[in-house]
Amino acid sequence: MRHREQTDATTQDRAEGVRRLPSAPAPGDAHALRGLDFASQDCLGLSTHPEIVATAADTLRRFGVRSVCAAAEAGDPGLAVALERRIADFLQMEEALLCPTGRAAVHAVISGLVRPADHVVIDAAIRGSLRESAEAATDNLRAFRHLDPEDCRVRLRAIRARDAENGILVVTESLSSLDSGTPDLVALRALCDEYGATLLVDVAQDLGCLGEDGRGHLGLQDMLGKADLVTGSFSKSFASNGGFVAARTRAVTACLRAGEAAAQALSPIQLAVILKAFAILDAAEGRERRTRLMRNVLNLRTALRDRALTVCGEPCTCVSVEIGSGERARRVVHHLAEFGLLADLAALDETGRLRLHVTAGHSDAEIARAAACVAEALDRARADAAGAARRPRLRAAA
Repeated sequence: MRHREQTDATTQDRAEGVRRLPSAPAPGDAHALRGLDFASQDCLGLSTHPEIVATAADTLRRFGVRSVCAAAEAGDPGLAVALERRIADFLQMEEALLCPTGRAAVHAVISGLVRPADHVVIDAAIRGSLRESAEAATDNLRAFRHLDPEDCRVRLRAIRARDAENGILVVTESLSSLDSGTPDLVALRALCDEYGATLLVDVAQDLGCLGEDGRGHLGLQDMLGKADLVTGSFSKSFASNGGFVAARTRAVTACLRAGEAAAQALSPIQLAVILKAFAILDAAEGRERRTRLMRNVLNLRTALRDRALTVCGEPCTCVSVEIGSGERARRVVHHLAEFGLLADLAALDETGRLRLHVTAGHSDAEIARAAACVAEALDRARADAAGAARRPRLRAAA
């Protein structure tokens, strides 16, 4: 069941002021950047959780400071084994493989499994490492319309009409990083079964932070254990860098371990922190943090719509707001900087959408302030454009 668009009026944060988060300034720097932080992706606030900090400190004392290293050099090998088992059980997959980053996980699985003669069918909105890895693995890359399983069917049918032998990998995200949309994973699973394709779902955006149990849209759509491959990262909800590949069959991870994927592992501190984060997320505290996070998400979406702004996609930690592109977008960003609102501008030029990253720690006052800032910035940008249009043009001298 997906989250309904509604506010939660039963719990109100009565904070008078708005927390303004400073960056780490140089000593004596009077111009250090300060702002209302809607750019951070520590959505559950675990990076400063006392148990996480204590776990990191204890692991540091036991193993010292180590960078990403070969698995055999990572300190207690039982930590890595325990974390891989934890991920596999969490996603109801047979086995999981750790990688240094989410990008490394995507590269390992696509480069390790896709041959030049194979085909990759990918959601058109997917950017970054998923698309780059597919382009590097094969020239047989086809994109289907974003979140459109029927268009995916057209691509699969066309491929199988001329190639009944080689493999097809269908790639999607459980939650789009571009517009917060989510695919019909059940429909994609059925298509893969019909056309003999393999389904890869990347869960970097919603694992740990969405759904009552933190399983994201795989859990919400009853798809746990039903994708062939799952890739993801820990940076959004688990207070650490790192990535993983989970597979329905042990043969896949065995193949990847024999290649470059096993050349590096996470550091002992990362392993211990992620394991502790899993324990917190699976407990009552994790459910309470996810509930608080979704309340903030729904209240921000409502506050933005109450100000006649267009909000896109599913309710999730990234709230996407239409502000337009080109000169208007540049003016909006300028005014947001004046107001001290820190937001994610990474995809603004491509989408015309401002992305606000919501956390469980945001107060009602901060939610209201963020919505007011975006609305005021857009109003000022429109006024700037209208003023520029009214200015008389200079005529060239004869």
